[in-house]
Amino acid sequence: MSYPIPSKMWQRVSIVTLLLLIPSVGIAVLRQSATVAVPGNQTLLSSTPTTSILPNHPDYKALQALVQKYSCVVSVQNFGTVPITRTEFATVLNACMNQSNELIATDPKIVTEADMKTLQRLQSEFAPELATLRSQIDELEAPTQAPRERTQDESTRKTQPLPTAPSLSIPSGSSVQNQVVDRAYTPKIRQAGGTSGRIAPEPQTDSRFNTENYNRIEDNPFHRVGNDPLSTFSIDVDTASYSNMRRFITQGQLPPKDAVRIEELINYFTYNYPQPKSDRPFSVTTEVAAAPWNPQHKLVQVGLQGKRLESETLPASNLVFLIDVSGSMNDPNKLPLVQQSLKLLVNKLRPEDRVSLVVYAGNAGVVLPATPGSQKSKILAAIDRLEAGGSTAGGQGIELAYKIAKQNFLKSGNNRVILATDGDFNVGVSSDGELTRLIEQKREQGIFLTVLGFGTGNYKDGKMEQLADKGNGNYAYIDTLLEAKKVLVNDLRGTLFTIAKDVKIQVEFNPAKVQAYRLIGYENRLLQNQDFNDDKKDAGDIGAGHSVTALYEIIPTGTKSDVKLPEVDPLRYQRSGETALDAAGNELMQVKLRYKLPQDTTSQLITQTIQDDLRSDQIPSTNLRFAAAVATFGMVLRDSEYKGNANYDLVMKLATQAKGEDQEGYRDEFIRLVEQSRGLITRK
Repeated sequence: MSYPIPSKMWQRVSIVTLLLLIPSVGIAVLRQSATVAVPGNQTLLSSTPTTSILPNHPDYKALQALVQKYSCVVSVQNFGTVPITRTEFATVLNACMNQSNELIATDPKIVTEADMKTLQRLQSEFAPELATLRSQIDELEAPTQAPRERTQDESTRKTQPLPTAPSLSIPSGSSVQNQVVDRAYTPKIRQAGGTSGRIAPEPQTDSRFNTENYNRIEDNPFHRVGNDPLSTFSIDVDTASYSNMRRFITQGQLPPKDAVRIEELINYFTYNYPQPKSDRPFSVTTEVAAAPWNPQHKLVQVGLQGKRLESETLPASNLVFLIDVSGSMNDPNKLPLVQQSLKLLVNKLRPEDRVSLVVYAGNAGVVLPATPGSQKSKILAAIDRLEAGGSTAGGQGIELAYKIAKQNFLKSGNNRVILATDGDFNVGVSSDGELTRLIEQKREQGIFLTVLGFGTGNYKDGKMEQLADKGNGNYAYIDTLLEAKKVLVNDLRGTLFTIAKDVKIQVEFNPAKVQAYRLIGYENRLLQNQDFNDDKKDAGDIGAGHSVTALYEIIPTGTKSDVKLPEVDPLRYQRSGETALDAAGNELMQVKLRYKLPQDTTSQLITQTIQDDLRSDQIPSTNLRFAAAVATFGMVLRDSEYKGNANYDLVMKLATQAKGEDQEGYRDEFIRLVEQSRGLITRK
């Protein structure tokens, strides 16, 4: 294979640069004596290292161990015995990430969990060098790549039937670890007869080509208790905002404010709440502490813990995978990652489970009829046959998926459509109103919807969140194979098995104790006060083993706060604070919850009071402190007007001290994200 180099492209090219264009060799490092000039006399890589990493450094040793264990291609001379620059380190790291992807595509278990975490940690620490390497090589590569024109056959390709469709080679650059590979540069390879090797995702650096959509979020304001003593909202167990936020940060930029939903950041993590002791599906835990970002205020935590279910007690599942195979999914971090993610779920199926596979692009079609979970090879083969092309008949696909789910309905089982898409619906039943009405109708028939988001550039977050909310399901964003493992393997029970639906919370504050309050997050989950007792009003759901956390910031009565409160005339006919104190004693607030069991239409009520018994020497629990750290981070990212003295240093202090048990490494990852975000601000 030859790579033509235009004569005017470079003024000066070193022999090392040519290695950048040879995929089998990898990315060569330009050492101190080598420079490469590009148009405009811009140097490709800095020729003078600012710092050196010594061979006895823990990071150096860790990377060297990975190189030896997984036979990574190393283009740095005498690696392992001589000091290297951070850029050289990043180059070797990128090679190991690519090699890991290659291995995982063959066998997901071949790279150990510990090594995946090491790759994740190193990538976070060397993210600036990886990002610089990627952007510089993209600039170098851009003039040599001509746009690929879609053939008429590709534009009109239908998705059913697919038995003879050529298999799409799964790009190894779309897998592994929290941002372990698809964030770094990998050469593009094109061979006769199709696509193979690794294809790097194109960075969305030009806003003209970025059509990602996020619904606007306005932070919940403070409410005066004397005028508005009730707060009512629907619980939320979605986690998409956290992994999407992580994707932005690891790509070297802060997320848009409206992409940060604080409750989803908080609920990405599990908390050590007790299991329910009675026949109730969840327990309720409350706690009060000083607000870290404004010590004059108090922070109240309400935590729900769903009952954990053993595998043998789980009902059989009727699952319909609804896969977007439209042209917009033709990126390594979209359809190929969808395929790898679903394979993880398939490996957890039991013989009594049933799986169907429906796809949609220009048309919708059934790729796999209902198949027992014991026939895994048949299911996996159907997933492997998928390829992207065409427009997006999303509404048509959803209708067909629900039809298949209804045909195979399990009366006492778990009936669910699992939608995997970037949310870019543009053909057929595509208006938000039509789609949500359809999903609401099927929800009432006992078929729930889980939404898995993929990809960048044209991601439609707002629409996907709305669909999941209306479908009595949850919404997750999958940016890496490790996140797919979290959602579809580690959190499988909570993702697929609902134990309580239409869960609502209503809090009444005691005006003798609370001057004002605000709910942190849940802006798009607010309900009218009368909705709490209306069993026809839809609300959120809790899956088996799920934990849900809500935080209120309150201003105690008599406290002179620096927060500007809304000016509302006092009510004439309401009880005075003194009377309320007599009635409520030392109560700070009353928490009421309503929920329905999955098969019921009538709700049940739980009531619990919270006492104002916070002592000055009381140390908050690890649960509350870590949740407060995540909430603080969310307010900083959103630049909330209510963030008080919140900053990255405060987040780091809270999270580090309250990390607690962290078997999966999610809290460690959070701390690295905070550090990386602080670095982005510093460089700005």
